[in-house]
Amino acid sequence: MPPPTAPKSGDALFASVDRVNAELFTLTYGAIVRQLLTDLEEVEEVNKQLDQIRDARVEYSNGLADLRSPKFLGYNIGTRLVDEFLAKSNVSRCVDFKETADVIAKLGFKMFLGVTATVTNWDAEGTSCSFVLEDNPLVDFVELPDTCQGLQYCNLLSGVIRGALEMVSMKTEVTWVRDMLRGDDAYEMRVKLIKQVPEEYPYKDDD
Repeated sequence: MPPPTAPKSGDALFASVDRVNAELFTLTYGAIVRQLLTDLEEVEEVNKQLDQIRDARVEYSNGLADLRSPKFLGYNIGTRLVDEFLAKSNVSRCVDFKETADVIAKLGFKMFLGVTATVTNWDAEGTSCSFVLEDNPLVDFVELPDTCQGLQYCNLLSGVIRGALEMVSMKTEVTWVRDMLRGDDAYEMRVKLIKQVPEEYPYKDDD
């Protein structure tokens, strides 16, 4: 029987993923945020959409992204990325929330964003922690105008984290507590485990 395959490093995972040009992705995401601000007008509504919008695929017409198409980015990206991550990382099932957070910070962020996060500020119960990013590719070229100071520009990432964790049976709440676009010294997401969701099986054993 062959020995189990060792988990890949963050750098190896980053190299294994097909990706679009980073600058194009950053500019496209910025254009989506701008269009949402135009369409919805209320910053809080934009924050909700960035967290929850469902589909990562961008439809193109004449070479330009059709930003009027619904369901671009957010929660469901996380639910879809889990399968790719597990298939390429060789990571086995994590034993608890702490180990899961460590894998996301060191491997998940590296695989899909090319950066790593620091896991810190654990509570006594081990059910709440912070992901701290000193580098965030989503915000290249971005400055928030005074009218958008309440905008959670990177809410895409909080939706991805929630979606991914839900796919491994962890229901979480994710909020931003620090944001360099608003003058803080780092990007910090607070991730709180609400409950462990029992896995469902399609068939019951016969009595």
